Amino acid sequence: MKIRIYTDGGCSGNPGPGAWAYILLQPGGNFQDARFVPETTNNRMELQAVIEALHKVRDNPELGSTEIELFTDSQYVKNGIAEWIHTWIRNGWKTRTKKPVKNQDLWKELLDLSSTLKVRWRWLQGHAGDRYNEACDRLVRETIKQGRV
Repeated sequence: MKIRIYTDGGCSGNPGPGAWAYILLQPGGNFQDARFVPETTNNRMELQAVIEALHKVRDNPELGSTEIELFTDSQYVKNGIAEWIHTWIRNGWKTRTKKPVKNQDLWKELLDLSSTLKVRWRWLQGHAGDRYNEACDRLVRETIKQGRV
């Protein structure tokens, strides 16, 4: 079985109130979730969206061995997990400029989750008309506006 996941995160101000959202498309039906965070950054919300979606897959025994195609409009997330993270680990969680990697807690959690799942990372252009990317973006904006927890 193969599933597709679309994720997004954002803030009103950066830092500021934010939200993350994901849409999980699977043969048995679709699922979506979104949450409000009172004070955060855009990059943290982009990462949290992916983490929450992967938790949903991992914690569902029926989806455990599923192939996942994960779509994000965040180059930070896609490049971070697919390329940069290996160098960060080798460098003791330091960037090329020897500064500590930001959001290490989330990167470590994402690495742990993704190492137990079959994830293909896909970047897509945000606000370019992709149905599910646009839906995730709307969920994020609505969740921030409503300030729901």
